[in-house]
Amino acid sequence: MPSSAYRTVPHSADVVIIGGGVMGASTAFHLAEAGVRNIVVLERGDLGCGSSGKPIGGVRAQFSDPLNIELGRRSLHAYQNFAARPGADIRLDTVGYLFLLTSEDQAADFATSVSIQNGLDVPSRMIDPAEAQRLCPYLSTDGLVAAAYSPADGHARPGLVVQGYARAAAQAGVTIAEHTEVTGIDTAGSRVTRVHTSHGSITCGAVVCTAGAWSRQIGDMAGVSLPVRPVRRQLAFTTPLVPPAPRIPFTIDFSSSAYFHNSDDGLLFGLADPAQEEGFDTAWTPEWLELFRAAVRRRAPALAGMETVAGWAGLYENTPDHNALIGRSGELGNFLYATGFSGHGFLQAPAVGEIMRDLYLERRPFADITPLGADRFRTGAEIRPEAHVV
Repeated sequence: MPSSAYRTVPHSADVVIIGGGVMGASTAFHLAEAGVRNIVVLERGDLGCGSSGKPIGGVRAQFSDPLNIELGRRSLHAYQNFAARPGADIRLDTVGYLFLLTSEDQAADFATSVSIQNGLDVPSRMIDPAEAQRLCPYLSTDGLVAAAYSPADGHARPGLVVQGYARAAAQAGVTIAEHTEVTGIDTAGSRVTRVHTSHGSITCGAVVCTAGAWSRQIGDMAGVSLPVRPVRRQLAFTTPLVPPAPRIPFTIDFSSSAYFHNSDDGLLFGLADPAQEEGFDTAWTPEWLELFRAAVRRRAPALAGMETVAGWAGLYENTPDHNALIGRSGELGNFLYATGFSGHGFLQAPAVGEIMRDLYLERRPFADITPLGADRFRTGAEIRPEAHVV
């Protein structure tokens, strides 16, 4: 991976991208592909060491909000073509996404969403408990009302996506400065003028904040409000399973948020702890597993007794309405941002990279992202809650 081990950063850049995760790498790739040459990506650790470091990321277009559906669907196509553009194996496994629903209200809400998705060319459908069990033999149908399934969804490896985008960007001339922390941002009038780092300062034409869970602090340096709060999410891996696990969809018990899917020679378990306090703590705590086991004892009983070998913790970057912040600052015309994805950043990254490219080049993006502007929380704009949050 051609990354800079620079002791200093370049003195100037047309675009400085802050954050070397999947969002920053996608933005760098799409800008470079469009002919923007003088780009610097700043990453305070290793590429993809933040939220993008998660071992497996789901990719789906099953959302309730049409804009999220479109971002997911467009990104799915990009991931399906990733081997050709930019050119990398990301271990995409199109196993589908299966949402398990345990109340009539949930089923009605998901049926409405499926109708919207179908209107946007997403092949999702409502299925009965028996078909859900055929797709995922671990399931107990006891108490299961219905399920929502889309065969086009699945999962891939975020680390491989970051490396694929970054490698292509570097080959196009993008400077990638790892282990380089942003320490300050200078502004003059309505523009950002300079970014200060632990390895020197960069005079810049534009800044793109893709700093994930750390975006609030970057925004504060520039005087831009980015209401992003970090919250820990944990997952675990089973021991190798003999006989091997059947190939199953990315399966989610919607009521509890417990989810599981294939991972190498076993299964991956995950669950969003509703009592998890905000903060940057990424220590993995084995006690968390008891929450998962309690949730699956009824829904997928065999999983509750499976032995686990390891776990992992990372950060979600949550916003008040669990929708992303994408746009251009109203106060600083050359400060752009793509952050706050609340757990679905990886699956939207290719589409958002296109959007950031177009915003920078002042072209009309394929979708109107005005509703995702960060100032929506200050102006009283209509909040668009996303129902399909895990």
